[in-house]
Amino acid sequence: MSISSFLQGRAADLRYIEAAARTIGDVAEGMKIVVEKSTVPVKAAESINTILRANLRPGVNFQVLSNPEFLAEGSAIKDLLHPDRILIGGDQTPEGQKAIKELCWVYKHWISDSKIITMNTWSSELSKLAANAFLAQRISSINAISAICEATGACVSEVSHAIGTDTRIGSKFLEASVGFGGSCFQKDVLNLVYLCESLNLQEVANYWYQQVIEMNRYQRTRFVRRIAEKLFNTLTDKKITIFGFAFKKNTGDTRESPAIYVCKHLLEEGAHISIYDPKVNQQQIIEDLTHPDIMDKPEKVLELLSFHTNPYSASERAHAVVICTEWDEFLHLDYKKIYNSMLKPAFIFDGRKILNVDELLAIGFQVETVGRRTT
Repeated sequence: MSISSFLQGRAADLRYIEAAARTIGDVAEGMKIVVEKSTVPVKAAESINTILRANLRPGVNFQVLSNPEFLAEGSAIKDLLHPDRILIGGDQTPEGQKAIKELCWVYKHWISDSKIITMNTWSSELSKLAANAFLAQRISSINAISAICEATGACVSEVSHAIGTDTRIGSKFLEASVGFGGSCFQKDVLNLVYLCESLNLQEVANYWYQQVIEMNRYQRTRFVRRIAEKLFNTLTDKKITIFGFAFKKNTGDTRESPAIYVCKHLLEEGAHISIYDPKVNQQQIIEDLTHPDIMDKPEKVLELLSFHTNPYSASERAHAVVICTEWDEFLHLDYKKIYNSMLKPAFIFDGRKILNVDELLAIGFQVETVGRRTT
């Protein structure tokens, strides 16, 4: 996602929020509690309040609450039933506190009081952005360490395990990979950057943008550069098989998927891309790779793409297989069969660090994995 596309998306979000607020103002009767659920730009609740109160009708009153959701794709029901916490923000007035208690009552039907955190509206909105920014920061940080590991011979899995055993840090989101994707991490970090810039906190904006967003981009381009170097510094007319196009397993969502950017760089070098993903359909992949922000010559892209319904046909006569999504299915493939069908030397580039490197080496593969120097 470019800065310009982010700003366009943010403007669209604000338009939708304004339209929703005006619709509520037009049809509401009596006392209403408006709950802001989705991740929104900080101060969205303030904007909603301003619109509603400027259009008040006799007998109508509003309280606007911020109640950000923390549901992850692939585990949303579990996250809803067993959340780490529930955040509810509202005005620090008697009316605002009464509205907060009403929403708390809803959640108390299945969630204990200890997990319900109440705060002011600003804090609630900022907490969601900050949570996703911190998670993205952890991924970018371990990916930065993975580059050092590949250069020195250290193993990023061993390093991340050692770091994660420190109770002050913990082990979650310390898995090195080709980079993070999805609809939330990059968008929320960019929202935080935009907020910092609007508050004239340029150094803070630079920190989040350069150290998190730029590191994520660097990890993707570094991974592709490694593919090119191992394939004798040329990708033109070589067949590269992509295993996985979703941004993570157990979802068909491709928004900001690292696979998009890996394919973009490979296509720019003239590689023929063969793609297999168990959930993502062909049309979605075409739309992603021919988007103007990704490629400026969509007709050329289509000439270089092929799509497959199983991993074995996708890898036939391929120079390399690239793992872009950590689907469990990829753990149990017949890699001996895949190896026999590929051109030699046969390469596997594990961008998710999920495969057994020693077993692949024994088969005969040349193996490259994130955060480890193997061949």
